[in-house]
Formats: sequence, structure tokens, C-alpha cells
Amino acid sequence: MKVLLAPEGQAELDRLPVRIRVRVLRVLRVFERLTEWPFVSETKGLRRERAQHYRIRTGDWRIIFQAVQADVIVVHIKPRSEAYAIETSTEPWAS
Repeated sequence: MKVLLAPEGQAELDRLPVRIRVRVLRVLRVFERLTEWPFVSETKGLRRERAQHYRIRTGDWRIIFQAVQADVIVVHIKPRSEAYAIETSTEPWAS
């Protein structure tokens, strides 16, 4: 299993303030844990139009991802206040 960043996820990571990026990158070591999907603690499935998405928390930030075939794709890295308001993606990795 591979962990990939969707273009939006990479762009959001690149735009983070340095202090937050360092904190998120520490949590992105979670990516190593994501390779053991679905045996990952601290994840939560989302509902409604995001039923195929999951999230991992790091403080006030959320890492939103999907499990697609043999890969885990990180779709968004957003503050909690914005993470759940994201429109459903129309990209190929979206369900």
C-alpha cells in the first residue's frame, strides 16, 4: 500500500505557515501508519457526501484521505473550521 498526496493536498501542505507545516509533517509520519490501513487508530470515517473519506486529527488541523484500491490518498490538509466544508472532489480518486 502506498500513501499519495492529491494535488490539492500537496498545494495545501505547501501553503501552510512554517510552524504549522512542521507540526503537520510530524503527523504525516502518520502516513507510515496509513500504509497499514485499515488497521490505523485515531481515524474517523466521514458521512453523507464524504462517506468514502476519513480523517486524522492533529490539534486543530485535519488530514482528509481516501482508501482507493491499494493506496491511501491524502486529499486535503485543512484547519478544523474549514475541513468539513470542502466540496466533494470530481477528481478520479474521488468516489
